Amino acid sequence: MVHEGKIQGVKWKELRVHTDDRGFLTELLRADDEFFGVEFAGFGQTTLTMSYPGVIKAFHWHHHQDDAWVVVKGMIQAVLYDQRKDSPTYGITETYCMGDQWRILLVIPRGVVHGYRVLGNEPAWVVYHTTVPYNPDCPDEERVPYDDPTIGFDWTIRPR
Repeated sequence: MVHEGKIQGVKWKELRVHTDDRGFLTELLRADDEFFGVEFAGFGQTTLTMSYPGVIKAFHWHHHQDDAWVVVKGMIQAVLYDQRKDSPTYGITETYCMGDQWRILLVIPRGVVHGYRVLGNEPAWVVYHTTVPYNPDCPDEERVPYDDPTIGFDWTIRPR
């Protein structure tokens, strides 16, 4: 079942883990997943990245590319900001703590600023699928500082 985020176009689904005495299997992304406007039936690129504890990889966005993220080991706090002026959710920030404790696939539409930080004391391993392959001669990526005042996200962890 696909769920909608607060930001228009952001979708997520809980991942089903099938286990037996040999281990487990989880389908991450299927061509027939219904993400309402984000078309992953065509292949762009799938990438695996590992980040060390405490690392912040933020922020950036894409003109042409949609992303689908799954944390396969560890935990991250994904932070999304809707900078699309024509969007009804313009200016909204949304966070997802995802990984070992909450297995989801997170779909991030083009134009939405995104980044993450690694939570806990272990590295985070993130698989992400994109609708467009990376072109180093013409990267579809615009950078935004992690402490951008427009987004105004506070990356510190505070007792609650």
